[in-house]
Amino acid sequence: SSHEHKLNFKKSKEVCLSYIQDAMLRKQWKRAAEFLTSYIESLEKDFSREYMGPSEIIWRIGTEILCHHSHSSMKEFNSFIEQMKTLGVKRYLKVCLEHTFHLLCNGLVDEAYENLSLAESWRFGEQTAIQDKEMKLIQAYRGLLDYYSWSKQKNILLEHGQDGFEDLSVEQEMHSCFRKAAVNLKEIIKIPGVWDLFVKCYVDLLEFYGDHNEARQVLNEYAYNSKFPANPNAHVYLYQFLKRHGESKKSLISTLKILHDIVPSHELMIDFNTMLQKSKKRKKRRLGLEVIFAALDYAGWKENVKAWSCLARQVKKIVISEKHLDWIKQEWNSRKDWWPTFHFSRYLAKRNWQENESLSYEKALVAGILLGKDCKYFKYISHQGCKAQMKRFRILKKFVNKHNPVYLRISG
Repeated sequence: SSHEHKLNFKKSKEVCLSYIQDAMLRKQWKRAAEFLTSYIESLEKDFSREYMGPSEIIWRIGTEILCHHSHSSMKEFNSFIEQMKTLGVKRYLKVCLEHTFHLLCNGLVDEAYENLSLAESWRFGEQTAIQDKEMKLIQAYRGLLDYYSWSKQKNILLEHGQDGFEDLSVEQEMHSCFRKAAVNLKEIIKIPGVWDLFVKCYVDLLEFYGDHNEARQVLNEYAYNSKFPANPNAHVYLYQFLKRHGESKKSLISTLKILHDIVPSHELMIDFNTMLQKSKKRKKRRLGLEVIFAALDYAGWKENVKAWSCLARQVKKIVISEKHLDWIKQEWNSRKDWWPTFHFSRYLAKRNWQENESLSYEKALVAGILLGKDCKYFKYISHQGCKAQMKRFRILKKFVNKHNPVYLRISG
């Protein structure tokens, strides 16, 4: 019957698709291509309407196969993509974008730019308005390539210098690229989203031409506009800009405080801690201790000498003055159940001593204060240091022994 025929056809089509997926997962690109050929031939008899149409399946699978197939060429890939553009009007701009990325990955910048220019001039009735977001992306990536051209021209000028280079055509081309790039980049970053690369390029353009106020406004908007998704990089870019232009420490601290709240393990927490420790305000120095403790909660920081040095320096200062021991106690209370195993085991002491003497020294100081003179980590490192007749390790051992009562007060 007709109904039974349709069911069998649908089943065989699904089986064929599963074979393609299996071959792709196993990276058997030749086998996947053979099954895809069969799948395309079977679709000639298929009149069903599914959510994901056949053309999109063929586009996505075919692109992946051609990108990895050993006998695939750029000519074949371009031919396939051009066919995909005509098969799916609703996906025309998305296919154009993917085509552009593939060309760029193969170093064909001029061809990629031409592809974007053609896509930008595309018009197809109501589809033009429906695909407004994709069109903005097309324009944005064209702006990115204009920025790339501008950057190349700028480097040529900077390399030769104003006096030794009289070719005005290079400078004119550079300014032309700047205008085109600035227009498109400015438009895309108005739309709420994550536009890291576009923002960085636009700010670079503005800074080069001395428009620092506009650059600052762009970065502030990107970091603080509530319509944009939370993005650590937005605060990193703002901090780097403020630092480049010699802004006050208050502004820098304010920016890094937000970054700390979002990503307490960010590498800039070293800078943040250093600035806070130099502050005359007790509240900021307290925050500095919190920041460095929080950073060392993460495995990626376990062997960071700078981080342990920051913590050791601050802890030592507090212990000597015997002021604010409650700060250390508050931070240690939530960590004393797991930091000893995480940071201060005998195994780690042996490894740290063998691999990095400076790291083991800083950690031993912290371990001795937090866990006392009987701490396994401190005992091993101080013993090895004294055995090697290193003066600073003898001083370290005396310091911890002298201030062992502090450990009792911190541990409660």
